[in-house]
Amino acid sequence: MVDPTLIRGRIEAAIADAEAHVIDATGCGDHFAARVIAEAFAGRSPVERHRMVYAPLQDLLATGELHALQLETYTPAEWAGVSG
Repeated sequence: MVDPTLIRGRIEAAIADAEAHVIDATGCGDHFAARVIAEAFAGRSPVERHRMVYAPLQDLLATGELHALQLETYTPAEWAGVSG
């Protein structure tokens, strides 16, 4: 069972300016949803953004500890437009 704070910490450590919000989507500790806001996403495609987020989680994905991660990725400007 993976703790959402572990996932958040890894994402934020790997993407220097990232602000990650991670929740356990099912309560089972293996399916999560994350919203990641980072200036580092500017100019990157959705696929590139997802690769950036998944990179520090590869070991958890490989073992099956992390089975699914639903992602929303935004730059700060994009998030300001969505949230505000």
